[in-house]
Amino acid sequence: MRWRSVAGWSALTLVVAAGAVLLASKRPSRLSSKSEVKTAGDGIPLAAVERGDIDMDVHATGELRASHMVVLTAPSVGGGSLEITQLLATSSAVKKGDIVIEFDPGEQRYKLDQSRSELMQAQQEIAKANADAAVLAAQDKVAELKARYGVRQAELDVQKNEIVSSIDGKKNELALQQAQRVQTELQQDSQSHKESGQAAVYLATEKYNKAKMAMEQAQQNIDKMRVAASMDGMVSIQKNPPTDFYYSGMALPDYHAGDVVNPGSTIAQIVDPRGLELSCKLGERSSSSVAIGEPVEVVFDAMRGRTFHGQVKTIGGMSRSQFFDSGEGDGVEVTVQLTEADPRMHAGFTAQVLFLGEKKKNVLYIPRQAVFMKDGKRFVYVKTGSGYEQREMKIDGESESRAVVEGLGQGTLVALVDPTAPRNMGNASGAATAAGTGAP
Repeated sequence: MRWRSVAGWSALTLVVAAGAVLLASKRPSRLSSKSEVKTAGDGIPLAAVERGDIDMDVHATGELRASHMVVLTAPSVGGGSLEITQLLATSSAVKKGDIVIEFDPGEQRYKLDQSRSELMQAQQEIAKANADAAVLAAQDKVAELKARYGVRQAELDVQKNEIVSSIDGKKNELALQQAQRVQTELQQDSQSHKESGQAAVYLATEKYNKAKMAMEQAQQNIDKMRVAASMDGMVSIQKNPPTDFYYSGMALPDYHAGDVVNPGSTIAQIVDPRGLELSCKLGERSSSSVAIGEPVEVVFDAMRGRTFHGQVKTIGGMSRSQFFDSGEGDGVEVTVQLTEADPRMHAGFTAQVLFLGEKKKNVLYIPRQAVFMKDGKRFVYVKTGSGYEQREMKIDGESESRAVVEGLGQGTLVALVDPTAPRNMGNASGAATAAGTGAP
């Protein structure tokens, strides 16, 4: 019985092994797509030039942006902060003219009532100033008539000087001069009263105009408390940054009703859902394998389980280089135009993006980390019997892990790290391990 059991287990083992061999012969090995890493006697990791097929796919992360949108901000009004009383939710569909945000108009209504009260007071002051000026003008007119009569009477008395004594004649002349002086003073006083009355009316009118402008401004501010959409689209509520403490990467909440904001703060956007596009940053090497019109597959982090499709719309230039030239800089801006839409999409969604590049067949390639860049030129370090030879290379394309090369024979060994750079054995072995476990 024991022998029979052992024989049975042996037979089962042979069957499993045979099945594994058969399965392996039908399934391509992942190891076959990797460059075999060797380590030279000096500790430098090496890889051989290989021949085969390479998919020029490029992976990246992107953010959904709107190519056509309008920004909705808190109205620029005096008086300090504003409180949001109503706010539509993100992804709400709106038409042009629909109210998206409402702010508390309490302070502006107080200013409106105060300005209206000042306006009414100014109206009363204008009426009083006009009435006072009219009364004073009437009094001055009566006084002028009396003065004119006094002058005329004195003139008649002077005409009698020929038949009266010299003393009486002298008195008549003095009376005439006095009457004329009174008339002149009354005329001057009348002009002064007229000007002062006009000034009082002018001041009251200015007060009226000022109150009217303040009232109109308050009414305009009240109207601004209701912010409407200026085009059809979808609402995208913005993040509410803290005013006291903030650090990079901090999770920020969206604006919502009850928040207090400063005038001019961006609260929301109206986005045209037909104009959404995906923005990605690619390194210079990766972007060289991407072409305008190339198909793209997109999976949004907020909508897992569905793959969207699109194509490369634009490829920008390098944004900025690092202090030491790695050949990557800060990245190349690439935009993707989606061919599908979903009402759940809105600006700010992040996504995993796969650029479906062409497949290069029967080409020579090396690990991408074996290609170095200096002074705008690409080169490799070829292993020779006495050391390493720096050789400039022509790169016909790059995937995320492989570089298609010309001018090297199959099986040629190239260094995966710069053999001229300072190093230690620990770092060299670590680099070899990392290179051997890199993604295909």
